[in-house]
Amino acid sequence: MTGAAVTVSTALHPNTDEWTDARLLYALEEVVEKELNRHMKVANDWMPHEYVPWSDGRNFAGPLEGEPWAPDQSKVTAIGRTALVVNLLTEDNLPSYHHEIATLFGRDGAWGTWVHRWTAEEGRHGIVMRDYLLTSRAVDPDELERFRMAHMSEGFESDNRHSMLHSVAYVAFQELATRVSHRNTGHESGDPVCDRMLARIAKDENLHMIFYRNLLRAAFDLAPDLTMRAVRDVVVDFRMPGHGMPGFERAAARMALGGIYNLRIHHDDVIQPVLRFLKVMEIDGLGPEGLKAQEELGLYLDGLDGEARKFDEKLAAREARKQARASA
Repeated sequence: MTGAAVTVSTALHPNTDEWTDARLLYALEEVVEKELNRHMKVANDWMPHEYVPWSDGRNFAGPLEGEPWAPDQSKVTAIGRTALVVNLLTEDNLPSYHHEIATLFGRDGAWGTWVHRWTAEEGRHGIVMRDYLLTSRAVDPDELERFRMAHMSEGFESDNRHSMLHSVAYVAFQELATRVSHRNTGHESGDPVCDRMLARIAKDENLHMIFYRNLLRAAFDLAPDLTMRAVRDVVVDFRMPGHGMPGFERAAARMALGGIYNLRIHHDDVIQPVLRFLKVMEIDGLGPEGLKAQEELGLYLDGLDGEARKFDEKLAAREARKQARASA
């Protein structure tokens, strides 16, 4: 796990207390270039328009005097509609995300190349999702546009913009969370066309997660104490990037009950896989602050698992009541 960038930087700055964002960006440049080259070899280009059922499209009410939208026109389940709107509105804030990471990571060298490539790939997701939703009449187009305007007018400020390490740690988890949300939305959508589209998007999100996860592993080699503290902070305070959109809390509750994204999924399918890959709880040689962060992270994970267990029990009881009413 130790590369040339780590060897050079450790020699130049043996005291990890002296690490600054600028020094870390420089020290990780070779790792970014390596991961960028790997990403470009495995990432397959794809065409958003090929995943849209254009033959289903027709004009909406308005200047073209088309047919007004009605819920019965949608092939997507109710939970699918909720999750699709949340997922698309999250993708819609791409300009703000690009500004955040370009400001933090820079626009030059391997970092800059990655920032622009990531933005271009993420742009496909918003394009194909909106085209699908409007062409298939899956959701209310007027409501979708009002939500988009409200959400983008607020902009986005990352909880982790103060620190490069915190930002890298956050996206390592967030990209996987987004992949899981898209994949589960597809499964619950009730429309094979939607499922296929979201599976294609999820492949991109998984590759993005791998990029940041591997970068985070290199950061542990460089500055283990600082990286451990960043991971602890991010895991404990994690929020999805769409948390500021209109009606997010209600939509998130519906998605939790619908099996799209909830505490159990967050713990089992997002947090734990990344931590296991990095072997975060097995890292030794930490200083006092790193050891404290590692211990606090472990305690938090135990609590999160407990909360997820309570959610599972409530969900099972709710399902039992539904089945009892159905059979009465």
